[in-house]
Amino acid sequence: MKLYILRHGETDLNTKGVMQGWLDAPLNRNGRSLAVLTGQGMRGIAFDKCISSPLIRATETAQIVLRESKNDIPIQTDDRIREINFGAMEGRTIAEMGEAGALFFKDPFRFPGFPGGETIRGVCERTQAFLKSLIAQDDGKTYLICTHGCATRAMLNFLYENPADFWRGHPPYNCCVNIVFAEQNRPKLVAADKVYYDERLIVNHYK
Repeated sequence: MKLYILRHGETDLNTKGVMQGWLDAPLNRNGRSLAVLTGQGMRGIAFDKCISSPLIRATETAQIVLRESKNDIPIQTDDRIREINFGAMEGRTIAEMGEAGALFFKDPFRFPGFPGGETIRGVCERTQAFLKSLIAQDDGKTYLICTHGCATRAMLNFLYENPADFWRGHPPYNCCVNIVFAEQNRPKLVAADKVYYDERLIVNHYK
């Protein structure tokens, strides 16, 4: 199996450093442009299936990438690969989230979550349940999986050399791709945070 795990393109909330969580913001012009470039860069990859978070910024990215990469396949959605839910603090910046919010980047496994929201460990459990169930199928197919920044790091955490280093230096960039090969239920991360567009276009909105 080959799994191409794609973070969605940029949104206006990204540019403001807002933690979107389950807020359903669409891509902005730059986000759509990055998705177009990514899809063009992925021409030659024949995807058998596409699974996306149901949030519009993810499904819109998947639609553009499939179109531009010349893959005419349907998009399935799965709630397990939604972004982390920030509960009562959805739509706030890290600065507005106070001490608890600061832990989200500085010491994420100690991030306590907010009322109605999730912890990092909770997101790891649901996203890894998705990934492991997919890998267990061992169907030899090539998948495009469109998700989110924190969800990507959580999903792949058990494959990292040092799982304690949750962010690996930074959140995944918009439209970056992590590639996992799996055979006989043995997954391996073979490419991390790969971009199919000019690296000069990379922006870290949360540094």
